[in-house]
Amino acid sequence: MSFTYRLRVYYEDTDAGGIVYYANYLKFVERARTEALIALGISQTDLRDRLGVVFAVREVTASYRAPARLEDQLLVTTEVVAIGGARIDMVQTVRREEAVLVECRVALACLGASGRAARIPAEVRAALAGTAVPRPRP
Repeated sequence: MSFTYRLRVYYEDTDAGGIVYYANYLKFVERARTEALIALGISQTDLRDRLGVVFAVREVTASYRAPARLEDQLLVTTEVVAIGGARIDMVQTVRREEAVLVECRVALACLGASGRAARIPAEVRAALAGTAVPRPRP
């Protein structure tokens, strides 16, 4: 799966110098992941209410290459690279035009009502099936 989410950098996203504060990139990629799942017909609220499962970030690494600035228009690309029993690995890239600004590797864990790992529901697996592009884990 590859999905692109567009956003604009607002004043609230920046530091005193007009550069995006590093932690805000995590908000950008979180929004992009949510929109990617919605585009596939996956509602996290529905999964929680109907099946008692949620997704939580288990691990994230971010490589910062160049800054984004106030009013920049950015693209966040989300790509599923592996699907396990209770884990989904993604690579999310934040770009300004063709320039890569930040690359994040994100591992999501599927959790049951008890907060422990749970199998990814079949409907989520089916929505993602055939769209994962194998990549070696870092």
